[in-house]
Amino acid sequence: MLPWVVRRTRLPLLSLRCVDCRSESATTGEGRFRVNANGKLLDVWLLVRCVSCDRTSKLTVHERAPVRSFDPAELHGYRVNDPELVASKLLDPLLARRNRFTLDWTGAWRLDTPSAWLDEAWPVQVEVVFEDPVPVRPERLIAQGLGLSRNEVLRRIKCDIPLRRPTSAGFTFAVMAGD
Repeated sequence: MLPWVVRRTRLPLLSLRCVDCRSESATTGEGRFRVNANGKLLDVWLLVRCVSCDRTSKLTVHERAPVRSFDPAELHGYRVNDPELVASKLLDPLLARRNRFTLDWTGAWRLDTPSAWLDEAWPVQVEVVFEDPVPVRPERLIAQGLGLSRNEVLRRIKCDIPLRRPTSAGFTFAVMAGD
């Protein structure tokens, strides 16, 4: 079985309407948090920047949370703007739902495939593994990895999941011999 790996190359853009210019695209930039203390309660925001007008906005991560409820390592991560913490919070579906944004993964991922797979006996079994939850349609991923048209993929691929529905979970498929 041949391994294919889908990897994130950068953080995805956010589909979030800017209040100034009405653009639909924002980025986390360098990935900064803002932490505000109000007595024994903390507010934590992830700062995002409009791609068009450069206006900074805040995404609520924690609101009026007691200081004691934070893991010390997590609190330190907020204070030093830990890139892994920025990524984990940005990829959290609850944060996206609460702040009403979606992620635009265009150009933010790559597919790593073994270079010599044509020596395998037909049908070729391939296992796709996702390092990050990149939503991609399997037919597009397979077409890119094999260098085939999407119609050819639909004809030559046997897969246990729907090829036209986006997924971010690993799957396996078989490539049947061409005519």
